[in-house]
Amino acid sequence: MKRSPALKVTLIAVCAALYAVLGYASYLGIFAPVIGVVRFWPPVFVPATFAVTFDPIVGGLGAAIGIFISDMLIHGNALLSLIAGVPANFLCFFIAGLGKRRKSNVLPCIGVNLIMLVLCLMSPNISGVPWPIAVVYSGAVLFSLTVASLLTVKAKEWSSFYVFASLGLLIGSVWIGITVWLFSQFFILPSGESRLPLAAALAWMIWVYATEIPFMLLITPPVVSALRKAGLWWEE
Repeated sequence: MKRSPALKVTLIAVCAALYAVLGYASYLGIFAPVIGVVRFWPPVFVPATFAVTFDPIVGGLGAAIGIFISDMLIHGNALLSLIAGVPANFLCFFIAGLGKRRKSNVLPCIGVNLIMLVLCLMSPNISGVPWPIAVVYSGAVLFSLTVASLLTVKAKEWSSFYVFASLGLLIGSVWIGITVWLFSQFFILPSGESRLPLAAALAWMIWVYATEIPFMLLITPPVVSALRKAGLWWEE
């Protein structure tokens, strides 16, 4: 598939639509289990696939538009989405798309996962949440980061993508954690909370990263490989 402005716009639109629809379905618990506040977010592989298969800007803009649409369907707060979700998703998947199929040192990716795990073990103690929630939260994060770490250790031709995906998601997670916390200092969140402690930013950051990284690393590579075999990719 040769590049053209019209094709780029079309791909961005398709990426945004798929991300929005699958994201909303996950919110409803159709594609992902929902246990209290625990919800995984499998659709992250969609913009990651578009970013790697076609172009980082396609995945980045598709994710930004798609998350805005799904946010409007889920909580309807446009200001919060534009401040937190939209830029975070663009940065995450644009950076992830920079990791093409070439070998790279996976130590940075492993390091990020270990840091997030340590922060996870600390966060229940400093956030003051009830222990049942802390146990579920920590268990889900531990499982997700373990899966991500095992995938990273075995990485070969996708090692560069793993590194850039981890870096991009880390930046996006930090952005969401900080901006949602700042938003709560001046406005009421869709959950009805406001003026949350700074520890909430850390908890959100860890949760976003840990529940999304396994899906990015596990699902994206085989989907991209299938598209390449079918000839559905942009020529370098």
